[in-house]
Amino acid sequence: MTTVFDSVRLGRYTLPNRLVMAPMTRSRAQFDGTPGELAATYYAQRASVGLIVTEGTQPSDDGQGYLTTPGIYTDAHVAGWKKTTDAVHAKGGHIFIQLMHAGRMSHPDNTPHHRQGVAPSAIAPGTGMFTATGMQDIPAPRALSTEEVRQTVADFAFSARRAVEAGADGVEIHGANAYLIQQFFAPSANMRTDEYGGSIENRARFAIEIAQAIAKEIGADRTAIRLSPGTTMWGIDEGEEGSDLYRYLVAELDKVGLAYVHVMHQGNEPLLADIRKLWKGTLILNRPSRPREQIGADVASGLANLEAYGAMVLANPDFVERIKTKAPMNEPHREGFFGGAEKFYIDYPTLREAQGA
Repeated sequence: MTTVFDSVRLGRYTLPNRLVMAPMTRSRAQFDGTPGELAATYYAQRASVGLIVTEGTQPSDDGQGYLTTPGIYTDAHVAGWKKTTDAVHAKGGHIFIQLMHAGRMSHPDNTPHHRQGVAPSAIAPGTGMFTATGMQDIPAPRALSTEEVRQTVADFAFSARRAVEAGADGVEIHGANAYLIQQFFAPSANMRTDEYGGSIENRARFAIEIAQAIAKEIGADRTAIRLSPGTTMWGIDEGEEGSDLYRYLVAELDKVGLAYVHVMHQGNEPLLADIRKLWKGTLILNRPSRPREQIGADVASGLANLEAYGAMVLANPDFVERIKTKAPMNEPHREGFFGGAEKFYIDYPTLREAQGA
């Protein structure tokens, strides 16, 4: 029986185990998008997992949604991320930078150019956004022109190249959680009449073109994507064709030969089973709030090749060792998830540190 402690091939790499640090926004970057000084320590502390997927990292000024999130498109960004990738590699770890374009989930006060967000269509998400002056309603975005959609695809490819220059082992395209790519999937956010709207094939086109462009730029075996079929947050409604869109999308992505597909599971088990059949490559599965006693179940059953965990890894830099030894876990402090400095970021103790205290 395969266990989460067995090695696994992922793209061009062999990982020592099948446990993944899921991408988690921490909002601790500098205002220009350069990773914060403590990011290298934070990620290196968790390098014992088979794969680290970083927090969402914008590919352009337009891509930023939240305050103090990192970018990967300027020389300063590359230099900042190089400190993190070097630190992770020094500990024997592997790290993919997640490329995240927030789309309409943005506020002008949070972006370098202070412009309104961009999206498939000029439809506001109907929610608020935290800014330096507090919570504000997110204004309606500006609809991207067809040429701007194509330029955004190019922005993703450029940022992927920059991520590799920064020492990343690969990139994960953020196609989940109600951000730009999923906005194209959802009729509630996409009312376009060009080749990027309407039919299933058209609404999936943007994601497929990004995957193809990045694969051409850095290699398919260093390119991956995260999906969250059925997400309904922030005004996203994928409609009756939602499941069929993902079946089509995954089948098309399978032709590209990506390093992996990362599914944030929302509970549709029949669709998940279909994705597993349609996707011939490596599958990473994230079941939010999964209890500890079920860790390893999807790898053992063969449903997934790897399993991703978020808050438990955030709070336990020695997550792998604690799973192996059945040791107790630190509890995550939600008040320290976003923003701040060392506290609840790099000061969670390892088991050995706690025992020696």
